[in-house]
Amino acid sequence: MKLSEELIWRGFKAQTTVANITDLDKKSRRFYLGVDPSQESMTIGNLAALMMCKVFIKHGYESTLLVGGATGRIGDPKMDKERTKQTPEQIDQNAKGIHTQYMQIMGQDIPLVNNYDWFKNIKYIDFLDEVGTQFSMTQLLDREFVKARIGVDGSGISYAEFSYSLIQGYDFLHLFRTKGIDLQLCGADQFGNCVSGMHLIKRLESTEVDVWSCPLILDSNGNKFGKSEGNAIWLSEAKTSAYNFYQFWLNVDDEGVESYLKVYTELDEAQIEQLLKQQQANPGARIAQKALAYEVTKIVHGQPKADSVVNITTVLFGDQAIDKLSATELDLLAREIPTVASGLTVVEILLEAGLVSSNGEARRLLESGAISVNGAKVHDNIEIKNVSLVKKGKNSFVLVK
Repeated sequence: MKLSEELIWRGFKAQTTVANITDLDKKSRRFYLGVDPSQESMTIGNLAALMMCKVFIKHGYESTLLVGGATGRIGDPKMDKERTKQTPEQIDQNAKGIHTQYMQIMGQDIPLVNNYDWFKNIKYIDFLDEVGTQFSMTQLLDREFVKARIGVDGSGISYAEFSYSLIQGYDFLHLFRTKGIDLQLCGADQFGNCVSGMHLIKRLESTEVDVWSCPLILDSNGNKFGKSEGNAIWLSEAKTSAYNFYQFWLNVDDEGVESYLKVYTELDEAQIEQLLKQQQANPGARIAQKALAYEVTKIVHGQPKADSVVNITTVLFGDQAIDKLSATELDLLAREIPTVASGLTVVEILLEAGLVSSNGEARRLLESGAISVNGAKVHDNIEIKNVSLVKKGKNSFVLVK
């Protein structure tokens, strides 16, 4: 596929200033993506835009990552309230984490810029003279977050947040002047702020540049993808373990799996069509979800970790024996389920792991056949001396090691 064709097929087109998208195929350009360093990790909401960037890079485009050290001190304006301010030290630490994740996902070194590096030397009057005079109040008041905050039930907005789109617009101007970047990629919710930079460059440099935005990814219920239950799915293993990350993708619904495969993996059209045919023939096997979970985990956490969480999942819910897990995989498993030292009886293990409240309850479960050890049901209170997996019912586990 050509770049323009792949962007449409994968669902990576929302609003754009590119008049004829086939122009994207004619020559490679330099682009940048801006990320708000409010956290030391991005989420799968960010990941959709990152995968879009990866498509551009595959087709020869040069990428720069911008983290908002300056804009981060203000905070990307929300529709309902002002964001919590962070210290410069927090912002710098967050920027490092985001840059590491970006390069992991892109699979190559990507230049990092921080807009604090140029804003720290700009004088206020000079900024107003060059940038402030290029915008009318009508333009600024028309921003969705501004209208929401100053409306009848709005929480109000500070002058700092009101100025956010001017500051973000200047980033594009600066990168155009210093690096020749003439394309900005963004999420659809940032499109209004991003065209501020396009407007500035046209006014001050008499040159046309473009903005291309990625749609907001929603689940089948219309909720923001990955946040339907209020908990974000993070790209950092410190916030969302590789195992839980894999499980999230493994459990997406059938209605959305096709679009998720296109957005969040690098599988091509033929590969995805084949997966969907297999899924249709045997929905219960969840072949598409398994491929999705593996591919996304491989991109974010690397292939060795992806292979490990597949092995762990097969031990817990399939027919693979626990003695096939490596020491590293056992350590990963120990972070996800209760872990008890060997040398105890089954009843003692169930009690120590908190899976039962009394010896009597444990013995009744044994007698009823609700307890298994390494896949085999047990009825006697045997001692477990080796690395083993004790299972209560269908989904409660204890690792003995």
